[in-house]
Amino acid sequence: MIIFGEPIILHLTMTFDITLSPDALPARIPINYSYCLSAAIYKILARADVEYAAFLHDHGYHAEHSLKAFKLFTFSDISVLFRIKGDRLLLLKNEVRFRVAFHLPDAAASFIKGLFMNQRLSIGDKKSQADFNVQHVALAGSPLGAEPVREVLLRPLSPVVAGVKNERGHYDFLAPTDERFITRLMGNWRAKYAALYDDTETAFKDAAMSVVRYPNPPKSRLITIKADTPEETKIRGFMNFRLKVRGRKEALELLLNAGCGLYNAMGCGCVSVEVEKNGDKN
Repeated sequence: MIIFGEPIILHLTMTFDITLSPDALPARIPINYSYCLSAAIYKILARADVEYAAFLHDHGYHAEHSLKAFKLFTFSDISVLFRIKGDRLLLLKNEVRFRVAFHLPDAAASFIKGLFMNQRLSIGDKKSQADFNVQHVALAGSPLGAEPVREVLLRPLSPVVAGVKNERGHYDFLAPTDERFITRLMGNWRAKYAALYDDTETAFKDAAMSVVRYPNPPKSRLITIKADTPEETKIRGFMNFRLKVRGRKEALELLLNAGCGLYNAMGCGCVSVEVEKNGDKN
């Protein structure tokens, strides 16, 4: 069943809450598990559509006349009770949860849900590996209303990464307290939109973004990708803050589906709409 291929501009907010059960406890996974989990997601996609998985992994979506590519999916940190032993996380409960989001055509929703159901995946590296069964997959409803333009408060579910390239061609990573942080996030958001849609100027006419800080400062996390290999990369992201974002519905959907900032397909920049205690969404 091929439902992928050329980008289709009709999309929905396609987020899935995944529940895993490890084969044994304690399950040992790397502290830097993001790359391993990303690889596991690619493998699940490849079982259904080899060409689409290869397209995401090797190419991604490009805006016209741009070399910048986007994978247009992201996932959250895992949620489970654990303890740290060296460079390993020891998972102590048999219920592991995370969220994964895709920016795909409406028709893909039930297909993607079925793709993850009753699957097995492995998270690990050369030192240790844990095997899991997918126990439950829930399609989260859209948190966006029918208004064409609205303002929402976003909470990071994984570290948000923003950076500027230095003279060596590497990123200097920015904290939410840096005035360039929002500029870079906005630029990345616009570039993602331009890779799929026309008339970016109109779409972002009403767009705005700002950092909303908690009493405690944002928390920094250093993440290692492809640890202990020649391709090892270290990236720095931040959590413990919120983003107040105003935009058109289709642009906000893209932000929720594809992630905010850099390295989304490596599990960075996954965000959700924060819900007030009375149940109303900001």
